[in-house]
Amino acid sequence: MKGVFGLLIAIGGLVASSASQAEGAPLSLEARISLGPVKGRIDHLAFDGKRQRLYVAELGNDSVAILDLGARRLIRTVSGFDEPQGIGYEPGTDTIYVANAGDGSVRVFRGEDFAALGQMVLGEDADNVRIDEAARRVYVGYGSGALAVIDATTRKRLADISLRGHPESFQLNPADARIFVNVPGAREIGVVDRQTQQQVASWPIGNLRSNFPLALDPARDRLVSIFRHPARLEGFDLRTGQGVSGSDVCADSDDVFVDSRRQRVYVICGEGFVDSLDADKYTRIGRLPTSDGSRTGLFVPDLDLLCVAVRASGRESAAIWILRPSP
Repeated sequence: MKGVFGLLIAIGGLVASSASQAEGAPLSLEARISLGPVKGRIDHLAFDGKRQRLYVAELGNDSVAILDLGARRLIRTVSGFDEPQGIGYEPGTDTIYVANAGDGSVRVFRGEDFAALGQMVLGEDADNVRIDEAARRVYVGYGSGALAVIDATTRKRLADISLRGHPESFQLNPADARIFVNVPGAREIGVVDRQTQQQVASWPIGNLRSNFPLALDPARDRLVSIFRHPARLEGFDLRTGQGVSGSDVCADSDDVFVDSRRQRVYVICGEGFVDSLDADKYTRIGRLPTSDGSRTGLFVPDLDLLCVAVRASGRESAAIWILRPSP
C-alpha cells in the first residue's frame, strides 16, 4: 500500500511540475482560426496594421486567405493564384503584393477590398517579398539569383539585383542601405547595397547547409540565420559577418523572428515545433508542439502575437494558431 501511495505522490509531483512549466512557457496558445478546407503547404504571411488583417499565402491550395485578427475569424479565401509563396503589405499605397512560384508573377491588390490592380512577370520561382516603407519600394526574390526592385507608387519594376543563386529569406537593414540575403545554393549570406543595387559582400557559412530563414537583431547588431543541415541557429556580427554564437534547433525551419521586447528568438519548424531561445546565447527556453509541415508564420509586434500557419492533418483542418508570448 505504501508503494501505491508513493507512486501516486510521484505522479502528482510530475503533474504539478508539468503544470508549472506550462504556466511559465515562453509561448501559449491563445486561439485557433480555421482556414477551412485548405490542403497542402502554407507559405508566408503578411500583416495590415490599419485593418488588423492577416494575409496567408496558401501555396498548395493556390489561394490567399484574409483573416481579421481582431475578431479572430476568416474573412474570405481568394483563389486563382499559382503557388503563392511570398506576400507583403505596403502601407503607403495601401496595396498587397503576392509572389507566385508557379508562373513567376507578382500580383498587386488594393488593401481595402483586395481588388486586383495589376501584375508583372519576373521569372521562375517568385518567392519572398519585403517592403521598404520609407522609400516605397518592394523587393521580391526570384529565379536563379535576383531581387526585383518595384516602385510601390507607380507599380513599375525599376531594377534587378543579381545574386549568386536563388534567394531565400532576406531582410532590409533599417539602420543603413544593406540587404542581407540567404543564398543556400551559393553557400553564403549575400550583402546587397540598396543604393548601388549590387551585391557588395559574401559571408561564408562553413560546413552548414540550407540556410533558409533569416532575421535581424538590431539591438545586438546581429543577423540570425537558420540552417536545415544540420538544424542549427547561427548568429553573425552585422559589422564583420563573423559568427558569434549558435545552437541546435528544431528541423525543417522556414521562418525565424526576433522578439526585441523579451530578448527572444522564435524558430518555426516543419518538424512540428516552435522553439523559443534566449536572444543572447541562444539557449533554448521552450518548445511548443504544432504539427508536421507547419514551418511558417509571422511575429506581429504591434499586437504582441506570433501567428503560426498549421497545415491540415487527419485530425483537424488547416488553421492559424495565435500564440501569446509570456511576460
